[in-house]
Amino acid sequence: MTAVDERRMTELFENLEVPEGVKVELLRGNIVMMATPDLVHNEIVESVQDQIPRRAWMRLQTQDITLPFEASEPIPDLVVLAREARPESGPIPCGVITTVIEVVSKTSVDHDYGIKRSIYAAGAVPAYLIIDPIVAHCVLLTQPVGAGDEADYRAQQITKFGEPLPLPMLDAELDTSEFGTYKGVRPHRRP
Repeated sequence: MTAVDERRMTELFENLEVPEGVKVELLRGNIVMMATPDLVHNEIVESVQDQIPRRAWMRLQTQDITLPFEASEPIPDLVVLAREARPESGPIPCGVITTVIEVVSKTSVDHDYGIKRSIYAAGAVPAYLIIDPIVAHCVLLTQPVGAGDEADYRAQQITKFGEPLPLPMLDAELDTSEFGTYKGVRPHRRP
């Protein structure tokens, strides 16, 4: 087997032709392909987007972001940044992002709670919100620290679906009562 360094994977990723209906991300040098999300997932993203004030915030779905010192180009379900921080074009640099939001899919548990948590913390993204329709709760992570694989968030707040979720960084409070859950999916044990 031939070893391929992360720079080569980045080049390959940038030139990859992706079939319709497939979402592709580069996560620490690994190309990850997933089926596009289902209805429960998309309804949650729509609900969150509608609850974040449009006047002050750009709420971008499936927008790729760039992180310094990372061979990663994740595509969060929702990226939130101040309107005045909008770059001219291209991927959004993590330095202008206020919050990234991931809605856990049936196959993304490990990515959303593990590697993406570390990647977003390494990029110093101030807030990372994981919305989990498998176990019916939200995890708000703040205060990023560290670098690389060791990066993490110092603060964690768990809110069950049905309870209000304060998002002070966005001057908003999410109503989680309409968030749906996946049926027939075995619960996991992530926080």
